[in-house]
Parts: sequence; structure tokens; C-alpha cells
Amino acid sequence: MQSPLRVARHALLRCAPLLCAALLAAAVVPAGPAWAAAAGTAGTARDAVPGAAAAAWTPPLSTRGRFIVDAKGERFRLRSGNWDGAQGSWNGSGDQGDPATHHAGQDSHGIPLGLDRTPLPALLADFHALGLNSIRLPFSGEMLRTTAPVPDAAVAANPALRGKTPFQVYDAVVAALTADGFAVILNNHTNTTRWCCGLDGNERWNSGRSTQQWADDWVFLARHYRDNPRVVGADLYNEVRRDTLDDPNWGLGDGHDWYAAAEEAGDRILAEANPDLLIVIEGINWTGVPLDGLPHGRPTLSPVRTLSHTLVVPDKLVYSAHFYGYTGPHHSGATGLGETHDPRYQDMSAAELQQALYDQAFYVSAEAGNHFTAPVWVSEFGIGGDENGAAPRTWFGRLASSLAASDLDFAYWPLVGWSTTAQGVPGGDSWALLRYDARGRRSGVLDAGDWRTPVWSGLAASAGRTGPVAPVTRWSMLTTDHRDQVASLVTRTAGDWDAGARKAVCPDGSQLAGLSHTGGRGLCAGSDLRAATGAQSVVRDERYVPAGGDWASGYTKLQCPAGQFLTGYSVRGDRLSAALCVPGRGALAGAGRTVWFDRGDNRPPGAPGGEFAYGGYKGQCLPTEYAAGIAFTTRAGSRPSAAALLCRVTAGG
Repeated sequence: MQSPLRVARHALLRCAPLLCAALLAAAVVPAGPAWAAAAGTAGTARDAVPGAAAAAWTPPLSTRGRFIVDAKGERFRLRSGNWDGAQGSWNGSGDQGDPATHHAGQDSHGIPLGLDRTPLPALLADFHALGLNSIRLPFSGEMLRTTAPVPDAAVAANPALRGKTPFQVYDAVVAALTADGFAVILNNHTNTTRWCCGLDGNERWNSGRSTQQWADDWVFLARHYRDNPRVVGADLYNEVRRDTLDDPNWGLGDGHDWYAAAEEAGDRILAEANPDLLIVIEGINWTGVPLDGLPHGRPTLSPVRTLSHTLVVPDKLVYSAHFYGYTGPHHSGATGLGETHDPRYQDMSAAELQQALYDQAFYVSAEAGNHFTAPVWVSEFGIGGDENGAAPRTWFGRLASSLAASDLDFAYWPLVGWSTTAQGVPGGDSWALLRYDARGRRSGVLDAGDWRTPVWSGLAASAGRTGPVAPVTRWSMLTTDHRDQVASLVTRTAGDWDAGARKAVCPDGSQLAGLSHTGGRGLCAGSDLRAATGAQSVVRDERYVPAGGDWASGYTKLQCPAGQFLTGYSVRGDRLSAALCVPGRGALAGAGRTVWFDRGDNRPPGAPGGEFAYGGYKGQCLPTEYAAGIAFTTRAGSRPSAAALLCRVTAGG
């Protein structure tokens, strides 16, 4: 992570593979873009002999409420490290071939750092010794397209990788990691192989490329690794932030809408490539101009409270955030140009820091039973081993304690770095947990003398929820603010069911539980009511209202056919357009009642699912009910939007 107007203090990682040659030789490249044909192999681990850690968890991973679980429903807490380098290390000025122009003097050559210094088996053993079970593996879009092989010197400790392109080396690293039992989360860190994260051309997912190109790359990569079940996640883009002229946003519907772009890419990955992957969506890292008196700040995950994502495979969403002591909720981390008088995290008291962490990210995981409830992965945090300041050191301990106490998933930045000495002056990356010199000798938190060792060891070994995680009711929100939100793969297959209208449909395995009177918002609740036929009914009039069954007198009633329940709706402007109903898999019987919400909220006690339409009146069926109809009116002086729901008791409810 870095602040918008400065080169960050993090360190690039590097690593080394020996196990990779045989794996590379055996793998096959799935179909993909033309540029990918010569890029590399799929890095499959199915035929590899797994390491001892491989038996500890069973892929694929998914989510249950605030927890990530494996295929057996066992909690899988991401205890991760960032092994960087493949995203780029050049600082953007001077001779790119001169290591001095690269972050911390480390020229990664566009591959994970350290392959020049240490054989891969030694690195993996060190990763295990750190207590890691997963690796966040950054890459750049440029890495996928580079056809020139890396210099032999870049893989000196792993000669089997000589002559390989950066993507082929990345493949080999993925194969070795997963064969040894690690979960791998792919992270699109940058567009170009340039050190992140200031005004560097990598500010947004679509800086220098279109959103479609970015999503196409993700679909290719997800297909590329889909036969390797230990590639478990797609971390869509790193630290989305302002460029010189404009901010990213969360839900405005324009070309800089990170909320919409992330959902689009996540849906495409799950629908077109690999439905087993976790989709990791990071909050917005920076908006505004960092000058006192002008609006600016680090939104992170705060917008999720009012606008959360709903994916076509709903139990795959993970949110992420980054925290460094030298930044703050409104501090870019800059010194000099771009520095403001806002407090940094390391300047805060313990109570202030805890509140800031909660408000910006931790609440997403802590507040159960809401549409936004999801696992939170603090996928970057770190500090230098040579840090002597009392405030930064205190911050690091406090953050680690907060991560442990909150039982959150985490990933340290960076995992691997160089240790160099030039003219008697120590150099390289002091932030890395593991540092290797030119002869492969290791230093860092696994060795005596690093002040971070007790803090890291305490976090890595911290107690947390283990064992089976019981299924919970899954809540998700729908919005028709700027576009369709058809989260049902079955409905997508059937085509456009109300052309020209904005449509919202709950994910498969969910039912529509609530609606707002204004704003076109909806709330879905997980259920198992739907029949396996894939049939659906588009209701535009009152033809299914039985004689004597007027449940909203004077209003137009879009009622589902007998035996069906509501799963979606459509709007044209403010006017309700149609209702989408699907057959139940069993008899849908029970008494009905009218839930009005055109003059105030009408929701069950405790409002399960949370506030899904801030500022609007909302209606919602009870957890023991299903929605079977929507009523609205077009009479003068009234809003033509949803005004009432027909809620019926489910069988046995």
C-alpha cells in the first residue's frame, strides 16, 4: 500500500522455485486470449505430491457469514503473507535496468522476489515456519503479456526457471505453493510493472485499459488456474485511488464506479470461468486532494454499510482493507507535498485506533445478520524491522492485537525482501518478514534480534474460531440505481425478461424478502424454496389475483401464480414495471397478509438483513414468510413505486 503522492515504504518480495520445472512440463494452457498462448502453464497441483500442510484443509473455500470455510464447512482463517515482485518494482524514473531505480534497490524483473537468492523449497519451509497457510500473490497486467524471458540472474537460485517468461515463472510459483499446501489468492496489483501506489498510471483498474479488458484478463486467469483447487481467490484490484483529475466512487454508475466494476468482474469470473473462487473486493483507498481545507480521505470499506455487493455465487464475497501506521483515515501518508494535519493511525490512542478500524472496515465482519456481513481480510499491513520510533512500534502492536481480538483474516506486507550492504551501509527491504542476502542467508522475524518477532508470533498463533461453522441466513441487497442487478444465473440464462427496464433478481437459492418505497432497493434472504425446473413467470398485471383476493384495494397488484414466490422486480424510472416469480419446490401454502410501507417502515422486529435502503421507507416479510406479490399505484399525487408486499406463511412456518 502507498499514499497517493509518495512512493510507499513497503518492500517488494521475491521468492524461488525448484519444484516448478516438472510441474511446468506437465501442465496445459487452457484456451484464452491470443497473447496467452505462449505465456505459461496452468500451474496445476492435482498431480503433485502435496506437502504435509495440504491435508489440513479441503478446497474450495467459501463463506458463512463473517467466516471463510473450506469444503467441509471448517473455518479457514487466512493467515497470509504478500509475496510481491510480479506486480513490478521500478519507481518510474531513471534507468530501469539499474537496481537503484527500483523500490528498496530490488529489481524484481516482474517476478516474485527472491528467486535469485534462495531455492523454492527453502522459501516454502520458511513460510510454513512463519505460521502461514496462504499467500497473496500480486501480479501486473503487463506481466501477463510480457513475452521476453527473465534474465538468468533473476532466477539464479532456481536454474530450472531459466528461459521462462514472467508469467511462466509466476505459474511455477503458484504450482509450488499449492503443491505444498498453501492457498493462493491472485492479486491484480498494478496495470504496468511499476512500483505501486502513487500517481503512477495504476490508480484504477481501468487506468490505461478498459474495464472490459481488465475483466477479460481476470476471466482468462481464472480459467487458467481452475484445475488447481488451491488457487482459491481473485483479489480484483489493489488500492483503488484518485488520479490527478478524478476520484473513484462507490455507486455513481460512471466509468470510475469501483462498486459496479468489481461486481461486474466478480460475476464474470464466477459465471464464465470458475464458480469456486473467492472474490476479494478492496475498499477505496483514497479520494480527494490531500490539502488542508479540501475534502479528502480514505473511505476503505465504509461505503459497504449502505451499498454492498451481491454476486451470482453469493457465498464467495470477501472484503479487504489495508492499514499502515503512517497513513490515517484522512492522511495520505505523505511527508512534504500532500501532507495534511490529519492524524495518522500511529498518532491515535488505543481507543481512537480501535474506533477508526471499526468504522472503516471491522464493522463489516463484526455486525452479523446484515446484507453487508462478510469476512474482512486485512490484506496489507506492515512495518520496518529497523523502525525505532515509539509511535509506529506501538501502532504495530495495537493493530496486531486488534486483528487477533477481532479474529480477522490478515496478510503481512511484504513477506520476502533482499538484504544488501553497499559501502558498509545496510540496505534492501527492512519491512520484509524474511530477508535474504546475495548468498541466500536469511534474516528477519524467524531469527534473533528482530523487534517484530514477538508481535508477529503472537498474531500468527492467536486463537480464533476453529472447527465447523454452522450455516447462517444469508442476506443480500439489490439496487436498480444505474443498471440491472440480475444475480441469478438461472434467470440470466433465460434472457432479458423485461426489455428496457432496470431489473433486480435475487441470487439462486434466495428469495425476495423486502423492498423499498423509493430508490428501487431490495433485500434477499437465502432459502431453499425454488424448484429445480428453472421456470419463471413475468407478472405485469393482476391476472393471478384470485376472485375475492384483493389484498391491496385500489392498488395494482402484481401477484405470483399459485405455488410461486417473488425473486425479482423491475422498474422504469420510479414506476414498478414487473415482478419475477419462480415455482417453489414444494407446496407454498399458508395465510397471507398485506405489508404496507408507503408511509413508513414495516419490518420484522430487529430488522433482519439490516438497513438496505437508507432514507427510504421499507417493507419486509417475516423470516417465516415468503413474498408472493407487490402492489403499487399510479394515481395522481402518489409514487408509482412499490407500496405493499403480499407476505404468506411458508409451509410449517
